[in-house]
Amino acid sequence: MPSDADGSCPPPPLSVLGGEVRVPLSGGGETGYAALDQAASAPALRRVWDDVAAYLPSYGSVHRGAGHLSRLSTELFERSRETVADFLGCRLDDQVVFTRSTTDSLNLLAAALPSGTRVFVFETEHHAALLPWAHHGHPVTWLPAPRSTAEAVAAASAALGAAPAGPKLLCVTGASNVTGELWPVRELAQVARRHGARTVLDAAQWVPHRAVDLSVLGVDWVAFSGHKVYAPFGAGVLAGRADWLDAAPPYLAGGGASRSVEGDARQGLTTVWQTGAARHEAGSPNVVGAYALASACRALAEVGFAAVTEHEQRLLRRLRTGLASVSAVRELSLFGPESERVAVVSFVVAGVDSGELAARLSDDYGIGVRAGLFCAHPLVRLLLEGAADHDDEASDSTDAEAREPEQQRKPEQQREPGCDGTATQAIRVSFGAGTPVEHVDRLVRAVRELVAAR
Repeated sequence: MPSDADGSCPPPPLSVLGGEVRVPLSGGGETGYAALDQAASAPALRRVWDDVAAYLPSYGSVHRGAGHLSRLSTELFERSRETVADFLGCRLDDQVVFTRSTTDSLNLLAAALPSGTRVFVFETEHHAALLPWAHHGHPVTWLPAPRSTAEAVAAASAALGAAPAGPKLLCVTGASNVTGELWPVRELAQVARRHGARTVLDAAQWVPHRAVDLSVLGVDWVAFSGHKVYAPFGAGVLAGRADWLDAAPPYLAGGGASRSVEGDARQGLTTVWQTGAARHEAGSPNVVGAYALASACRALAEVGFAAVTEHEQRLLRRLRTGLASVSAVRELSLFGPESERVAVVSFVVAGVDSGELAARLSDDYGIGVRAGLFCAHPLVRLLLEGAADHDDEASDSTDAEAREPEQQRKPEQQREPGCDGTATQAIRVSFGAGTPVEHVDRLVRAVRELVAAR
């Protein structure tokens, strides 16, 4: 197998659409598009597109017709549910509920929590995992950003141990959508169980890169999105324990969620709701989205996560080594440079506006990345200030010993992002199992050239 150093790499283990797309360049001409914003939405697998295209002529209503196409579509929909359950290592009594996205899944769970459930959330979460709980009226205990996986486990244990009696839920991410760093999911789930709490895993950035097994991880629920996992047809999943979901009112009231409706306008209506996944899948199911998601799960399972991880880690090493060779680049990290991570890297360039840099990467090199706060505003702002502190220390070492560590500062002592030259947003590069090495190498070359020309 070729080494990283010889400039060559084996081809990607999965084939994605979009490799033939060409985009115009500001200096004239065009180039192949380098899709390096896959933490936002990954391109469709060719396998997914082919499976959906083969099914569409037979498309029909689900759970609502006696005709052949309706029966076929219903069978396809329920088989897709089984495929996803197998992919996630679901236990015998777990449910797989199809939703629109990770955000929708976590809001569904928030709506289903028993009254008085206290939710424990690290401030480092994506907004999809950060915001639903209070929005649905649950008391929330905010856990500060840990600086190591051990600190995360200790903080969760201390907070859960001090909580009053009653139902409790710990919400954790599998992999950060900002830094790509992996969180100690299994250890956090063990801590939660010791303190009588349940755990939900936001696996949006985990599922495209690592295997998920609910039995091994010990979490109670997992949520993820199809569009992160090469299936961009509007489906998501909430999978896990059935008891709280069956005891809660339906997430949406309507057909499919109702088993029977009796009464009239004078007497009022009496509704008997479904149990199981149908209770929270009111309306006509998104059979195309569910089938596409199941197709992506099959493709990942067949190629194997060992091959996916090997490819992505090879490219990740090239990316991080290349960026580290540019002295003005500061990679953002919560747990430190040696922490295990998936194919997501965020960084800033000293003295360069991230939004302008992202635009130049697109216009001059045909590279798509993201600039911003990545729907994880508290975390990115914390990391941006840390990057600014790093630059301050490098430029004025005499002040280094007197400066308080970021995590020890009082809130009133923290600088507002943007003051004193602090960057207000970052650049994020993210890729996957279908990314060719040329895209990563082009990004590194482009950053080096743009920084040198400033």
